[in-house]
Amino acid sequence: MKFGLQLGYWDAQPPTNHAQLVAAAEEAGFETVFTAEAWGSDAFTPLAWWGRRTHRMRLGVSVAQLSARTPTACAMASLTLDHLCGGRHVLGLGVSGPQVVEGWYGQRFPKPLARTREYIDIVRQVWARQREVTSSGPHYPLPLTGKGTAGLGTPLRSITHPRRAEIPIMLGAEGPKNVALAAEICDGWLPIFYTPRMAETYNCWLDEGFSRPGARRSRADFEICATANVVITDDRAAACEAMKPYLALYLGGMGSEDTNFHADVYRRMGYADVVDEATVLLRSKGKNAAAQAIPDEMVHDSAIVGDRDYVREQIKVWEAAGVTTMVINARSPEHIHQLSNL
Repeated sequence: MKFGLQLGYWDAQPPTNHAQLVAAAEEAGFETVFTAEAWGSDAFTPLAWWGRRTHRMRLGVSVAQLSARTPTACAMASLTLDHLCGGRHVLGLGVSGPQVVEGWYGQRFPKPLARTREYIDIVRQVWARQREVTSSGPHYPLPLTGKGTAGLGTPLRSITHPRRAEIPIMLGAEGPKNVALAAEICDGWLPIFYTPRMAETYNCWLDEGFSRPGARRSRADFEICATANVVITDDRAAACEAMKPYLALYLGGMGSEDTNFHADVYRRMGYADVVDEATVLLRSKGKNAAAQAIPDEMVHDSAIVGDRDYVREQIKVWEAAGVTTMVINARSPEHIHQLSNL
């Protein structure tokens, strides 16, 4: 099992310990460091900033939101970063949800699967640099023509030659169709709430993608980089309670009451009643009240919390389920070194 470090996105203020976390992960042999974005800090700037301190780890975004950048702008950011880090960049993409896409970016959300397919095709055209980049749309037509345009759009080829024509692309996907799409057209999958208990279900979704004509990868060379809370402790109850407000926020606040892809993940796990209750409580009384509705087993389904022996054995369970890299939400350099010495 490989380890990755998840720096995530910023809260109200920039974090103060990310330099120390990145240094510790590099020293401990972690394979990848990831950053993320929601509707505040972006994913690429912190990755470039902290990535300059690394020499070995891959630098990944997990995830960059499609609607935050046009496909060509995303390809430019990735090829630039890939040059700066000597070919260690990994591009993680995700569609986000309609609340963010339409409310924050002012873009249209429908047809996320088709948009993702078209987006990735354009990104790879930029990196391949075999010809001028064009797309017949309908979501990202290049060049843009028709009513309301100057009519002067010209197909272009990147001025800068990419260091690699094949920068790895991973997809942050939660539903069956999106996971299958990741297996079909991407190099890896980035699940945010993974449980080995449902590995057989996930494998069916992945196999659907692998079986499609022209699939890019097979199970043998496809990455599953699963974000997880992994805590070595003798006080499982306290660590579990500390995670519940975070989980409540995703269940009840990262989407509308009837459209929340994170909540749907836990519905598929069998927690529909808990999701409904937590959603109502979060919107009426806040995340701490919603956290009280979350049972311990729901936390433990997608986290590993326990003493050293328990954590070591559970990591083996995740690996046997198909996870190739466990992406850790680390609290401190000491936490990172604890995990690397398991």
